[in-house]
Amino acid sequence: MSVPESTSPQRRRVRRGALAFACAGILFVIYEAAAPRVGDQTSLEAARSWTTSGWSVAHIAAIIGLILIPLGYGALRGYLDGTSTENTAAVAATIGYIGSALTISYYGAEVYGLTAIGQRAVADGDATLAEVGNAFRNDSTAIAVFVIGLALVAATAVLAAVAVWRSGTLHRWSGVPLAALLVTMLPQYFLPHAGRIAWGALVAVAALWLASEMWRSTPVDLENAGSSATT
Repeated sequence: MSVPESTSPQRRRVRRGALAFACAGILFVIYEAAAPRVGDQTSLEAARSWTTSGWSVAHIAAIIGLILIPLGYGALRGYLDGTSTENTAAVAATIGYIGSALTISYYGAEVYGLTAIGQRAVADGDATLAEVGNAFRNDSTAIAVFVIGLALVAATAVLAAVAVWRSGTLHRWSGVPLAALLVTMLPQYFLPHAGRIAWGALVAVAALWLASEMWRSTPVDLENAGSSATT
């Protein structure tokens, strides 16, 4: 069945959102796999890990992924316009931008600040600078902003999953796995490296499922959902 020309811009926006989710999922795998993990973060070995390309690539991947996720939810909000869950999706998209912005501020400090500290520590052979770096990343204000950001990212995913579940447009379970995984984004930091890579891989699978549902959807689905919401 052909899609009317008047609705094609909407379909393109939805597909851009699907691509955003898919790319974000892949970037989270890169983030977890590429970053070097050192047990003692106050050691010279930890400082040296902050200077590696893996450290920079991993954290930049996370930053881009956190930018793309709310863009995906923004496209989802547009897709659900006219349905009974339109407002829920709009709230999710708004919170998502705020949560990602707060979380990115911490990642930015890690990828730029710790790299500079690590370079100086390695050049001087001074492990005490690694202690300074560790204190920098564990600062109470930095941690509070980071935790609030992650909580908002999780809330966004849950609200979006509820909106998808109730909308009757996409597969009702398609938003649930990503929501469940983003809720666990904070505790997964305490997993061993293999566990964190596994978490990243699951995020990729969940994001790709939601992306595929959005990619295969058509404006006809939305029209049907809108009609069912008003009957």
